[in-house]
Amino acid sequence: MKITIIYDNTAWDKHLKSDWGFSCLVEVFGKNILFDTGAKADIINYNMKQLKIDPMQIDEVFISHSHWDHIGGLSWFLNLNPVKVYIPYSFALPDDNATVIRVAEKRKLHDNIYSTGELKNIEHSLIIREHTGVTVIAGCSHPGVREILHAASEFGKVRTLIGGLHGFNEFNLIDTLENICPTHCTRFIREIKDLYPGKYIEGGAGKVIIT
Repeated sequence: MKITIIYDNTAWDKHLKSDWGFSCLVEVFGKNILFDTGAKADIINYNMKQLKIDPMQIDEVFISHSHWDHIGGLSWFLNLNPVKVYIPYSFALPDDNATVIRVAEKRKLHDNIYSTGELKNIEHSLIIREHTGVTVIAGCSHPGVREILHAASEFGKVRTLIGGLHGFNEFNLIDTLENICPTHCTRFIREIKDLYPGKYIEGGAGKVIIT
């Protein structure tokens, strides 16, 4: 699996633009899934071009939640490529330019690719199950990291957590993880890095994570 961070508060690749928001491309099991679309269409467009990511090669979009910093580039993208979009059930996205699938409960999207289902009426996370364990990609973790990891653990041992963790500070919950990449809205990135130097992965636009 290859995960490329396209949009983040920081830029790992200094040729890219940073901005408040998050988006990444997940390439796994023959699927190209765009996870969230950042805050501004011009920035996700610019960063995609710099990363040589062709929007027309993306198969579907997974929107974690309805906040502006995760959906700002969605209309731009769907005007180019009106693919299937998975959204949390509470998000009333118009379906003018795409096939919209509203996700309430945990569900299988494809073989070994799942949604946690909408947690606490706000957000769902993407789950990838490989033979080595489970990878979780979260937008902002508004429902709480504990709830997200619990939901994901139904699909196997959680090995990797990537994404925004908001005000998460129950650090013992990530003791058993092998990899942690806190991005975007995570308040305690420095603390996570200091506590877990062996498993910490720096985020930022342009970062590529191979699992």
